[in-house]
Amino acid sequence: MSFVLPQFLPYLLNQAAEAVSRDFQGYYRDRYGMLRTEWRVLFHLGCYGEMTAGRICGLASIHKTKVSRAVRALEVKRYLRRTTSAQDRRVETLSLTTSGHRVFRDLQAAAEQYERDITSVLSPGEVSSLRAMLVKLEKSAG
Repeated sequence: MSFVLPQFLPYLLNQAAEAVSRDFQGYYRDRYGMLRTEWRVLFHLGCYGEMTAGRICGLASIHKTKVSRAVRALEVKRYLRRTTSAQDRRVETLSLTTSGHRVFRDLQAAAEQYERDITSVLSPGEVSSLRAMLVKLEKSAG
């Protein structure tokens, strides 16, 4: 049996993720001038509330350098603010501004519609199974 790259599961997962991500990226890039990492940082703050950049790195599996650049870009756009900890001046808590919350709500609605669009080719059972399988694969990949 010879190796067939297009049938290699990690390759298929990556190709699907890139295609889906690239397609949705057009919306937040064109509307708000955001890059993918900026969108991911904004969504973590919008979904989970204030947190440190380090926490975002852990939750989103993004390198700290990329998160740092995204935080700076979102700060320049006035979508987030940094608050220095009174207990430890080396620690900053990130939170969305009023403008950041507005952008998050718009992008959240667009993301929900996008998900409905891309999953429309699957049955509800297939969508449910796909979610469960992806979670299982992520956990097993440790």
